[in-house]
Amino acid sequence: MSEIPAKATESEDPSDGARAGAAGDSAVAGATGGAMDDAVPQPRSDARTEPTNTPWGGAPSGPSDDASSRTAGASTGDPTDAGTDIGADMHRATAKSPGGPRGAAPVEPPVEPSGEPMGDAMWQSSPPGSIYDYIKVASFSIGADGLVDQWSLRAEQLFGISPERALGMDPIEAFFEPDQRERGQRKMAEILDGREWTGVVPFRMPTAEDGEPGAEGLAEVYVMPTTTEDGERAAVCIVVDVRTLRSIETDLAASQAIFGQSPFGFLLIDTDLRVRRANKRFASVFGGNVESHRGRTVHDYLPRSEADRVAATLRRVLETGDSITDMHVTGFIPGSDDRRHWSINLYRVHSGTGRPIGIAWLGTDITSRRAAAREAAAARRNLALLNEAGARIGNSLDLETTARELLDVVVPGFCDLATVDLYQGLLAGDETPRALADGSAELRRVAFASAVSDAPFIGGPAPVAVGAVHHYPFNSPCADALRTARPQRVPAEDGGLIQSTLAVPMVAHDTVVGLAQFSRTKGSEPFGDRDRALAVELAARAAVCIDNARLYRREHERALILQRSLLPPGDPEASGLDIACRYLPGNAATEVGGDWFDVIELPGHRTALVVGDVMGRGLRAAVAMGELRTAVRTLALLDLEPAEVLSALDEIARGLGTPGGVQQATRAARQPRDADLSEVYLATCVYAVYDSVTRRCTFANAGHLPPVLVEPGESALMLDVPPGMPLGVGGEPFEEVEVELPEGALLALYTDGLVESRDHPLDEGLQAFVGALTDPSRPLEDVCDHVLNTLDTHHGEDDIALLMARVQGLPADSVGDWTLPREPRSVGRAREYARTQLTAWGLEPLVDTAELLVSELVTNALRYGEGEIRLRLLLDRTLVCEVWDAGLVQPRRRRARDTDEGGRGLQLVGLLSASWGSRRTPRGKTVWFELPLPDGGTPLTDPAEALLSLF
Repeated sequence: MSEIPAKATESEDPSDGARAGAAGDSAVAGATGGAMDDAVPQPRSDARTEPTNTPWGGAPSGPSDDASSRTAGASTGDPTDAGTDIGADMHRATAKSPGGPRGAAPVEPPVEPSGEPMGDAMWQSSPPGSIYDYIKVASFSIGADGLVDQWSLRAEQLFGISPERALGMDPIEAFFEPDQRERGQRKMAEILDGREWTGVVPFRMPTAEDGEPGAEGLAEVYVMPTTTEDGERAAVCIVVDVRTLRSIETDLAASQAIFGQSPFGFLLIDTDLRVRRANKRFASVFGGNVESHRGRTVHDYLPRSEADRVAATLRRVLETGDSITDMHVTGFIPGSDDRRHWSINLYRVHSGTGRPIGIAWLGTDITSRRAAAREAAAARRNLALLNEAGARIGNSLDLETTARELLDVVVPGFCDLATVDLYQGLLAGDETPRALADGSAELRRVAFASAVSDAPFIGGPAPVAVGAVHHYPFNSPCADALRTARPQRVPAEDGGLIQSTLAVPMVAHDTVVGLAQFSRTKGSEPFGDRDRALAVELAARAAVCIDNARLYRREHERALILQRSLLPPGDPEASGLDIACRYLPGNAATEVGGDWFDVIELPGHRTALVVGDVMGRGLRAAVAMGELRTAVRTLALLDLEPAEVLSALDEIARGLGTPGGVQQATRAARQPRDADLSEVYLATCVYAVYDSVTRRCTFANAGHLPPVLVEPGESALMLDVPPGMPLGVGGEPFEEVEVELPEGALLALYTDGLVESRDHPLDEGLQAFVGALTDPSRPLEDVCDHVLNTLDTHHGEDDIALLMARVQGLPADSVGDWTLPREPRSVGRAREYARTQLTAWGLEPLVDTAELLVSELVTNALRYGEGEIRLRLLLDRTLVCEVWDAGLVQPRRRRARDTDEGGRGLQLVGLLSASWGSRRTPRGKTVWFELPLPDGGTPLTDPAEALLSLF
């Protein structure tokens, strides 16, 4: 940004020199960030100039009409500084030369009010700036000898030649190529003869002092003839850098493109925040022509609040110089009530000297982009809502919990209020509720959620409490939605707070299971088509989860019914034992397990106590448990030893997991089995047989937790019963342990659900269980409740089975025991012992029957048995008679023919007794029968009639 200096100056920065200003020059400054309206003035030819073709591409022309005007008002400094600035000499030469440029007038230096010249005066430009702020202009003068006699600072800056070197230099020889110098000399002679010339001249810088070749350039030169003080011909040359002019042309083209061709709205705003210039695009949006917008402010285009915000931003940009990018502005355009959105970019504009002169405003209409962004945001929100629904709905297999999970997702993210109604028939277990087709079946409100208030809305329908059973009228939108399985819009009530409601049927596997209602209050956006599709998707997902929960509940209830039907009904009773038991199934979120317990009465007032756990869950585990329990009862009735019972049960369990039974299981033992079957038909079990006469209990364990014994006055302890392999594994024998239980002792059998959970390891649970059994003298029911309340039994992760028994042995006076020699008269003696004992017990009604049956059993022992004969009578809830001998052959009942004289003894025993049987003992066998007591309500069989019935 060079200027023609008006005086010599010692400043190092050429920009500190004076500037020549003209009103028309402000156009170029505006195009490049300065003034904003006019175009760059072009050189004008004088009529006196002859058209001449020059070898360097220039075209001679006359002096510009504005040549002298560009120096009008210039001031000169001290004449002694003329050696460093050609401006003053140019003034003097022009003023004294009669052959100067046409129209030139003598220019006098500015003076103080006192009349003295201003020593530091320079040309000044008035706002918004001068063209000389942007183009590079230099000047030098040529004497009568054709050599440079004056060299300005601008010339030094443009050509890079110091004044010392330039003075006395021939410009033709210094700047022209050798092949052009002859023509240049001729043209110089013409100029010194008084002719003006202007044109574009290619030149080369002189070779530098270090020998470096000079650079090439292109200059527009204006040569004006002058006359020296001595009357000799001379010339003043004004040189402009053409490259800078080309840059100005490019800036002008860019300015025209912005204001004329840009598809964006563009404003230039001055320091008073008024529009100085607007482009056609802006005018086409807000109406009128370009000139009609000059002088307006942002308040003429935007609502007051928005205009105040934008005006404050404009002031901040003007003060700080910080640009603003993508500022969103909202307003309206003339003739439309639709709200529009614009993205505005603001930056401060400076003049060539760096002085702020205004703000550039570039605006883009983003209304459609904002709408697309809202649509994309809504789609992302809906997708996020669906993802949240997939993660949160269906985590529980409980119907009510699943319905609440749906409402937790949609309120308040999707709606303000929501309810879920399910068909009452489906909740009750019916596959096809009545009146399902017309939508009028009874429904139960299972969930309600509100983001605004739990109170009913004024003007809305009567609220339905959670858990209440209701139905919708046939012609209502809700009944229509249930009937057609399509969502319906529910009209809003006048005066209510609800603005929009969607009634969406909950469809799972082509079956409507209920209805979900979503409501938005006034102030919220009404439901649209996208919201309707989202509501249908959410309701469908929840419906599938609810239907799965319903099916699981049905299976869970059936498995639980099956399992409970296989457990002992009520409180089991046993001879010599006080029994209490508890069974807690897992919660609805876990499938039914295979835990079971059993109390089996054995002959001789003995009792088998069983606790087991099938590995696995669900209906198959319950069925496997039932099969194993049935097998245990069958084996127990054979009166086998506990270890034998578990060995037989192990083979049965292996056979249950294989279609071919035990034999096939043995063959396939070394082959991989189905993992699911292997899990279901593996089980743990503790089998104990208690004899109430001796108070001795024999235990056998198949991988189960150890029993716990609490003796009176002692701490609880776990019995050391060797744990064998679980049932179904096979290959390992089971060991027995016999323990004598003191009177009043407490025995506890249990499953792992009582002592183990995710939060409590097995060791901690066992210690807590043992610690809970502190007072065994309390009633057993209270002890069971205390244990369940003390331990963490509400986790619901597994079933819990607890069997507790308090030892109450038979009194000595309730037992009659005699040893008989092996001789015929022992039969009569046995009848006498029985009669005497029964009479002492007050059981005279049983004397005749008991004598007859004792006589039969002792006779069989004499005829078919071995060794001494032992007779034992036991009185408890029934009367039991046992005959022992050392023989191993078991009695076998057979049907005697009419002609047979014998073989009817065991038939008679079966007719007269409530039950009878035989079992092996370590030293032989025992044959027994049982008679009900006279006051037990069971009628006694007449022996005479029983004998006659045999024939």
